[in-house]
Amino acid sequence: MPTHTPPAPPRVLPALITALRADLTAARFTSGRIEELLGEVALGALRRENPVPARRILATSTDPAAVLAQLFTLGVALPRPAVEAALPQLSVDGAAQLGLVCLGPISEGTGSTCTSPIPGADGNLLVHPLLDLSPYSATDDAGEITWWIASDLSELATGAALHPEHVLGVGGASLTLARLTPRTPTGRVLDLGCGGGIQALHASRHAEHVTATDLSERALADAAFTAALNGIDLDLRRGSLLEPVAGERFDLIVSNPPFVITPRTADEDASGGWTYRDGGRAGDTLLAELLQDLPGHLAPGGRAVMLGNWEITDVEDPFAHPTAWLQHALADGVDAWVIQRESEDPAQYAETWARDGGITDRDPRWAELITAWLEDFAARNVTRIGFGYLLLHRPEDSQSPTPSAAQPTARSGARPAPARRGVLRTEVVPGTGSGTLATHLAAGQDMIARLATLSDEELLASRLIRAEDVVERRHLTPGQFDPMLIELVQGAGFARTVPADQLLAATVGALDGTLTLGQVIGAVCALTDADADAAQAQLLPQIRELLITGMVTL
Repeated sequence: MPTHTPPAPPRVLPALITALRADLTAARFTSGRIEELLGEVALGALRRENPVPARRILATSTDPAAVLAQLFTLGVALPRPAVEAALPQLSVDGAAQLGLVCLGPISEGTGSTCTSPIPGADGNLLVHPLLDLSPYSATDDAGEITWWIASDLSELATGAALHPEHVLGVGGASLTLARLTPRTPTGRVLDLGCGGGIQALHASRHAEHVTATDLSERALADAAFTAALNGIDLDLRRGSLLEPVAGERFDLIVSNPPFVITPRTADEDASGGWTYRDGGRAGDTLLAELLQDLPGHLAPGGRAVMLGNWEITDVEDPFAHPTAWLQHALADGVDAWVIQRESEDPAQYAETWARDGGITDRDPRWAELITAWLEDFAARNVTRIGFGYLLLHRPEDSQSPTPSAAQPTARSGARPAPARRGVLRTEVVPGTGSGTLATHLAAGQDMIARLATLSDEELLASRLIRAEDVVERRHLTPGQFDPMLIELVQGAGFARTVPADQLLAATVGALDGTLTLGQVIGAVCALTDADADAAQAQLLPQIRELLITGMVTL
């Protein structure tokens, strides 16, 4: 499959953007309206990257939203009168000035030149889309969100493999990161590797100042256009990783970095290059590099929320790589939580990301590319690749200096020591329950920090409460009284299931805030004839774990 060379990025021309915004609003070009027009079958097919049913339905509609969806989402060239009717204030000429359309197809290889206009069957000139402009909707604490997001035309629209400098639209990873990110009001936010800027847009809803960085000039141009179209101010900076924010600290850092592990040769990337998703590094070293420097950019109380891939060389220790990367952060007093959501073997991983780049098993390059991936992984003894979340939190009492002051101080000869060493938590979590993951994870991070300095005596003196979404599930052989398995089941968060014995189940069941934990354990021991000291030794670590997971509250 040939590679699509994207045209020049869109231009920010305020008067024309104002006209475009008015036209998109008047056309009701929203996610909800497009769903109404398409219906369940065509919408489902489109989400599976099959555009045929959507094209069939929209082709017969004169609704302005249908025209805009055909043009900017499906990549269909349309007669000029239809586009003029959908963009009455902007006009086709105005859209061309913004870099959204042209009146002739793009000449592949130039990346920015329209060929001579070509009339359609009805004699009208055809308007060709130059980028994807899609509606986006969501809900957060501030209410409903309706935006339009600019990105490069997708493989679905062009029928070609993605270019190395391709700017992605809002995909599954972007939505996942948005759901993980806490939305409490905050000061300074950094969107690291912002791409088209969706995380920065979300952050603008609850932050005083948002900085967004990317190495790609093209991505920053799309982010600037999207921000202007939606009336949002962003501080956009170009540079690699944390270079554009040297010496600065943030209350929240969000990042969907180019973490995809791509095979390389001594001279060149074996794939031909997917800079937008792999960052030009071998193996999983980009995340290692990023996590070395990122903790120093967290202000006291600051958090970082990231997505990532990591190589697994020992199935008995799937977190060996993240654990090594995070040692610097832990020494700096930063807590870290690594959550593996899924993993793939090398062949599965190669197939997933080759297809993501627009290369299928019918492509002549397929076998060569998959072989390169397998050999690359084999050279490092990689048996699986993990995917998940990396969460960092610098407690309020951390004593870390600012990044620019990381050298030893003149007076003491050493940087100030953190109040304590950071806590590392790793876990494999395949499930998802109800509720908001961002709130659940932030509460878990806060609890990790609190428990790090809470003694067992203080915990025993606390009045704990079982979370309302936690239920007990018992498995019994028919006719038997004693259960062969007891489980505590969480409805929210990650829908965890925790095996329990009678002692833990009875203790958790009695946690209603009336008695202290010590009193509850004492009462349970009195009823079961269990040894109090042995019960405490067993239960306290288990209760600490339930507190972190939100199944019990403090």
